[in-house]
Amino acid sequence: MSEATSHQLQVKGMTCQHCVKAVTKAIQALDSSATVSVELPQGHVTVQTTLSREDTVKAISDEGYDVQA
Repeated sequence: MSEATSHQLQVKGMTCQHCVKAVTKAIQALDSSATVSVELPQGHVTVQTTLSREDTVKAISDEGYDVQA
């Protein structure tokens, strides 16, 4: 089992709690033990997960949100 790491991401396009749930659900579908913290006004997403940064970004992007590098 991989060790969890923290990814700090800037995500554009999130406007409401539905967006927060969509992002959280997308990540937890790939890593059920991931914790996701979203600061909606700033667009900051912090993820504690065993997923790679690339997989985390892809999960969020696949939901239709723009993840900044």
